[in-house]
This record gives sequence, structure tokens and C-alpha cells, in this order.
Amino acid sequence: MHKPTFRNWSLIALAAGLALPLLAAEQADIGTADKSTLEKAYPSKPNYSPYAGRTFPTQPLFGDTHLHTSFSMDAGAFGARLAPKDAYRFARGEEIASNSGQPVKLSRPLDFLVVADHSDGMGFFPQLMGGDPDLLATPQGRKWYDQIKGGQGADAAMDIIASFSGNKMPKGFPTPGTTSYRNAWQQTIKAAETYNEPGRFTAFIGYEWTAGGSSNLHRNVVFRGNGAQAGLVEPFTTLPPLGSPNPTDLWKWMAATEQKTGSEVLAIAHNGNLSNGIMFPVVEAFGKRLDRDYVQTRARWEPLYEVTQTKGTGEAHPFLSPNDEFANFELWDKGNLDGTATKTKDMLEFEYARAALKNGLVLEAKLGTNPYKFGMIGSSDAHTGLAAMEEDNFFGKTAPQEPSPERMTKAFVDNPKTGVKIMDWEVSASGFAAVWATENTREAIFDAMKRRETYATTGPRMIVRFFGGWDYAAADANNRMPAAIGYAKGVPMGGDLSNAPQGKSPTFLVAALKDAIGANLDRIQIVKGWVGPDGKTQERVYDVAVSGGRKIDADGRCKTPVGNTVDVENATWMNSIGAPELITVWKDPQFDAKQRAFYYARVIEIPTPRWTAYDAKRFAIKPLPGTAMVLQERAYTAPIWYTP
Repeated sequence: MHKPTFRNWSLIALAAGLALPLLAAEQADIGTADKSTLEKAYPSKPNYSPYAGRTFPTQPLFGDTHLHTSFSMDAGAFGARLAPKDAYRFARGEEIASNSGQPVKLSRPLDFLVVADHSDGMGFFPQLMGGDPDLLATPQGRKWYDQIKGGQGADAAMDIIASFSGNKMPKGFPTPGTTSYRNAWQQTIKAAETYNEPGRFTAFIGYEWTAGGSSNLHRNVVFRGNGAQAGLVEPFTTLPPLGSPNPTDLWKWMAATEQKTGSEVLAIAHNGNLSNGIMFPVVEAFGKRLDRDYVQTRARWEPLYEVTQTKGTGEAHPFLSPNDEFANFELWDKGNLDGTATKTKDMLEFEYARAALKNGLVLEAKLGTNPYKFGMIGSSDAHTGLAAMEEDNFFGKTAPQEPSPERMTKAFVDNPKTGVKIMDWEVSASGFAAVWATENTREAIFDAMKRRETYATTGPRMIVRFFGGWDYAAADANNRMPAAIGYAKGVPMGGDLSNAPQGKSPTFLVAALKDAIGANLDRIQIVKGWVGPDGKTQERVYDVAVSGGRKIDADGRCKTPVGNTVDVENATWMNSIGAPELITVWKDPQFDAKQRAFYYARVIEIPTPRWTAYDAKRFAIKPLPGTAMVLQERAYTAPIWYTP
């Protein structure tokens, strides 16, 4: 059953460009009056106000947990000149000059940001370009300095990445304990402290642990606490002897850091599509078989996964999900991080979120803990200091990819030895993290991340609710306050169901509202994964709410496309198809109470112009054959898990 609804007041607000929430009433400010005091004052009367005493999260906050500035050695070599303070200013809504000197501003400020510069070599670029004598005395340092000064920053950047991956960095390279490294970390902390404004904007302290060499195993580490706490430690690096490329050593550092600083920390696994099959192991990792300690420790420290970013989307892959027509979306499946190794199909299962979620169920049955019980978020991984991920306002992944006619035709990765080639036009304008938090503070957002009450978007700020329980009824989709019902009868995204009542199947309340200044919605889907009686994993995608009066067949699929209003030549579209809002209650028709399972919602927009269409229009250029010009943006919620 699906129920697309729309009110005239919604139309007026949307036309005015207001950020209308899913059920605007649910996002009013929470009062501060003491509940017990009110109960004493009115002991015999129920509350007239439906908002009195409400404690659940009432608004999604949108942000980026993975942004690089000039303090990252590769970003600086590519041409980034913006520092952490500039990144926070931009995310807060200020207009600034980009690395290429172009004025840039977000359509709307973000709610939070993590400047996550690379742990290894933090501050290397400012040190190099400042003429550090130790670096310039080395052949590599002098070469890179001259290349960058001579306008060959991209060549220098790739050489720096290769040298780092091979542990062949020059003398003077900043490492923990050196003055230059300490200064860079302190400046990073200072920027976050300066621009953190509880209630308005959250500036987290964090960094990216840059492990895996050319096969990406990166993690973004986020501190819950303040600068005084974070300043008691320095980031954990990956190059020996001070660091390690093994995630288990990062987790040990995190445990020690919590003890030393008093601040909680968490790690977010980087989009695994460039890991070449090692992000989600199922047998062994770093030569050691997976055991109870591994799965428990990974689950403890990594509650979230970055499912979409500029280097592609890693939710699903057509090879792994041949019956999912929406799986072929913004894929980077040609090779590893620098193209030195090609991709083979046997690697894909251990790189994509849906496969990891399924394999996690199997590991839980064997070892007692699901190491891949993660919520999903999106973030940018931009190396520009600019979290500009809107299709019509995309400022690229690296400084050379800031808006220009050339970025439509140049190659981002081109390795003649392996044949791996990725064009600049294949870079995605994605994504953002959405978090259901009780307030805009470090503590509230961190806690929401830890409990996995999150979802990923590929750029739009659509609002999505997803609840699971045993007693949702069709009438619940008619209520204008679904969250009140959702929390009262079940658990939100990221939650757990267990021990099914006799004769009952899980029910799900799911609702989505379009981005206030974005496109209408095509459909809501629920993706189910489970372990069959033979011990093998299975999956199925259900269309649960569709727009335009289309029919959902008995097999749970809508075969009729929503349509396409995109005018590619003029980079425009019309919201004459789709629905501004979709809400429904869905019951699993094939539930087996003995089988472990997960469910997550995927919300699909109607087709809209991709950033390449905007560039072709604005620069009056003809795109290369095969350039993608249209896409259907989407959101992915954290799953809800069922355990027998």
C-alpha cells in the first residue's frame, strides 16, 4: 500500500523555498519545561499539545564527515590552498573564493562538518611550499617543489601518493612527534573550536587514517569531545614504525585515546569500492583468520559506513544484484585507488555495502557478532576544502576539477600499464550524511551516529523516516506525525528487532519528503537481505510506495518508469511527475522468524540533470561520447536488523 499525500500549505512553503520538514509540526522546537512539573499542574488532564514531553529526534541534520584541505599532502599538491578554517566558514554558509579564485557559496548552510585531513603527512604541503630546508635538500622534495611551482601539481600529487604508498617519503616528512606535524594538528583543532557553535553549527575534530596504500582501507576518525581533549593525542598514522596499515591497530589506538582523553571516538569506513576486495573480509584480514575478537572490535569502533562520495557509490553492483535495475548507479569499478591494479569480479562482493550487510549476518551466526552492522552515510571526500556537492554547484573532487571547460574532457586516473582510466566526468557530485539528532551539538550528533540513526544522500536534502516493529497498521500512514507513532510502536533506522511474536511478520513505517528546493520522488523501496536455511545469503528489493498512481505488482515491483522531464541541452527539468511526499506501511510477505535478516529503505528521485549537463550548458561545450548527463539522486537509510 502506498499513500502519496500533499497539502496546499506544503505547496506554498515549497514554492517559497522553505526547508519544509516531513510533517512540519514534528520539527518545532522542543520545549524546556520540566515534564513532572506539568504533570503535577494538570494531574487529571491529558496534554492538549501533541509536542509536550516529546524527547525523540525531530530533525535531520545534514553534513560532511570527510573533507580535505591543503593540510592533506595530496590535496595541497593538487592545488588546494584552503585551510581548515576556510572549510568551516564555507560549510557554515559564507561565500568564499575557491582554490581557483572563483566565488562559491552553498545554496544552504550545512549543519555539521568534519575536516578529515590525512593522518600521514598532515601539514606536509604547507611545510614543503614554505621552503622547509630539510625537505628541499632531498631529491624528492626539490622535485615536487619545482613541479608544483611550475604548474605540474597533478604530476607531483600522483608521485607523492605513489611514494607514500611505497613508504618512500623523503627526510623531513612530518610525522607524529615532529614540530611541523604537531602544529598542523593544533591548527586543525583550533579551527574546529573556533567555528563550532552549539545549536547552530557543529565543527567536529577529526582526521582520516589513510591505510591500505593503493587498495583503499581508509577510515575517518571523529572525536565527540573538545579541543583540550583531542589535543592530548596526535592522529594515528599508517607508515611504520610509528603507525600501522592494519585496522586492528587503529582500533587499539582508539581504545587508548578514549582512556587518555576522556573523549569518545568512532571510525567511519571509507567507501570500499577502491579497496579491490579487502574492505569487508569474511575469512581473514592481514593474514589472520577472522575471529571473535576481530568481529567484536570492528563492530565496537565502526558503527557507520560511507556508502557514497565523489569516487562513486558503493551500495550495490549489477554483478552482485542482477535483479536490481537501480544498482548501476555512479559506479567506480575499474581498479584500485591509483589504477595500478585492475578490478576483477570476485573482488566486488567484499567492497559493496549490501553484500557486506549480508555477509555480516553469516559472520554473526558463526562468531556471535556482526562486524558489518553499520548505518549508512554519504560524504564528499573532496580535496578542495569545499563541501559543494550539489549538481548545479559542484566544485569537484580536487582543485584541478573545479569548474572549467577542461574538466569535462580530462582524465582523473590514467594508468597505461593497467589500462585503468577514469575520466573527470565520472567523478560524482556526492554526497552528504543525514543524522537524526536531538540538537545540533557535537554530543547529540555523535550519539546519533553511534546508534546508527543515520542515512546517506547523494546530494539532495530529502527527509526520510524509517521505523520497524510488529504492530504498524495501514492507518499509521495517514497520521501527520509518523515519528510519534514510529518511536512508540517500534525502532528507528539503525535499530534491532528480535524474537518475533507468534504468527507475526515485521512491519515498517517509511516516509520521505522531497528536498525543499529539489526534485520530486519516484519511489520508496525496501531492500531485504537474509540468510536462507542452506546458510547462503539472499536479497530482494520491494517497491513499497510509488508516485503517479502507478501499480505495484504482486511480486512487489513497479514495472512502469516514472518518466523523464529533463531538458539536457538547457540543464533543466520539471516537477510535473513524481510526488513531493510518499508514506506507507509495509509488511514483509515472506518472513521466516528463524532467519536472520536486515531491511533498509532506498528513496529514489525523478530524473534530473547531472553536473555534467550544467557544465555543458554553462561552458557551451560538447561532452565526450558516453558522458552521463542525467541521474536519479537517492537516499539510503541505515538498516533495521532482525535476529531470531
